[in-house]
Amino acid sequence: MPYIRESIITTVNKAGNVHIAPIGIIAENDGWVIAPFRPSVTLDNLAEVPFAIANYTDDVRVFAGCLTGRKHWPTVPVDGFPVPRLEAALAYSGLEVQAVDDNGVRPRHFCRVVREETLAPFTGLNRAKAAVLELAILVSRLGMLPRNKIEAEIAYLSIAIEKTAGDGEKEAWGWLMQRVSDHLTAKGSDSEDPRA
Repeated sequence: MPYIRESIITTVNKAGNVHIAPIGIIAENDGWVIAPFRPSVTLDNLAEVPFAIANYTDDVRVFAGCLTGRKHWPTVPVDGFPVPRLEAALAYSGLEVQAVDDNGVRPRHFCRVVREETLAPFTGLNRAKAAVLELAILVSRLGMLPRNKIEAEIAYLSIAIEKTAGDGEKEAWGWLMQRVSDHLTAKGSDSEDPRA
């Protein structure tokens, strides 16, 4: 099984417009693979400017926000690098695309690490942060999962939220749960008999 690190990827287009997206990067040899599904702004940006930053953050609001329409998180320029980093990053890896394997659905961008920096200490694990991250992944796949699977996952993950969440985790959880609620409501109405 591949080693995947959940990160926030920042990219830019030729005009310098920044895009932020949660993506699990895949370890390969001594680098990382970025494999966004098509269509994707990240994919388009990498074609124009073949550099990215993998931001490592414990602020789960960024992951939740990117999946719920809250995509404008502060970034900071990185000296000598064409892509900015996330302001909330604890550390980051600056990546340069070396090769692309385009399978039509999910092109794999093989990247080498050209710079890395640690910016702030990691102060420990929190079960609620992990639960929010898992819910964010679940939200990204709502259209592929049956209702009973969604509800079972949420029931389990909510235990960690109830026991260990701080304000940030509760806020992020609320954003994601609203997305789940909207999805289930829409799915329920789609399945209703229009003659009823």
